[in-house]
Amino acid sequence: MLSRTADHLFWMARYTERAENTARMLDVNYQTSLLPQSAAVSKVGWQGMLSISELMPAYQAKHGDIEPQQVMQFMVKDETNGSSILSCLRAARENARAVRGTLTTEVWETQNQTWLELNRMLRGGEFERDPGQFFEWVKFRSHLSRGVTVGTMLMDEALHFMRLGTFLERSDNTARLVDVKFHALQSDFFGAASEKDQEYDFYHWSAILRSVSGFEIYRKVYRDVIKPERVADLLILRPDMPRSLHASLNEVVSNLAMVANDQSSETLRRAGRLRAELQYGDIEEILSNGLHAFLTQFLDRVNDLGVRISRDFLIPT
Repeated sequence: MLSRTADHLFWMARYTERAENTARMLDVNYQTSLLPQSAAVSKVGWQGMLSISELMPAYQAKHGDIEPQQVMQFMVKDETNGSSILSCLRAARENARAVRGTLTTEVWETQNQTWLELNRMLRGGEFERDPGQFFEWVKFRSHLSRGVTVGTMLMDEALHFMRLGTFLERSDNTARLVDVKFHALQSDFFGAASEKDQEYDFYHWSAILRSVSGFEIYRKVYRDVIKPERVADLLILRPDMPRSLHASLNEVVSNLAMVANDQSSETLRRAGRLRAELQYGDIEEILSNGLHAFLTQFLDRVNDLGVRISRDFLIPT
């Protein structure tokens, strides 16, 4: 496969996944902002949203103080923000158009229709009227895109590069979400908390789980009240949780192995080593050594994998 074609497929999938992840985080922040809480607590949530995406400097340069409506506008429809939902879905569609001949008709039409429908919805003010419904639509279109891809594409290198982009982006986003949201909690991580703190903690952790479609999964797996250490275990180490770091790295390694070439052995080795550390990891050990340090190192290594994949297979950047 031509490296240029692989590059377009990789980034088409990655941008689609990024748009979904942004919609998930915005939806959770929007829903929790409707709960009774102080302005300071609400502001922390929106700050976290910008921190996850490393967009705080860009936002402050353009808007200054953090206001929920401005943050949502910035993250949804700001064309100057390369990580906004509008920018991501436009980039996904442009990458798809560049390799139109490699995609099935269904995959192309799904990407194209998503872009056309997005513009119609934003022009019609549907996002402002019901942000929650808009975010659900973005998630649904991403699910549809993934399903059509797996259901209609030939299981060759093209599909493997698309899957690589999807799961590399997902692992990066889940790690950022866990890191920022765990630091946002004000009460002691494992200490005794007041009844009011416990009530806030429940909504806080529920929101995190819902942002990765993990609330029902948590109830099924642990059958207990929501505890921070178990949320961390679910989102980091569980291989059967679709959006966990472990599950994402399983997919990265398996798809990387399918497209391996003479110069990618070191990339595959590093991906396999990172996967093995998650496979045999222990959440108590991770927490005792420092969750932030673990996740920071994980993000650095995922970023390194992205650079190496680009160097080994895609157009050099």
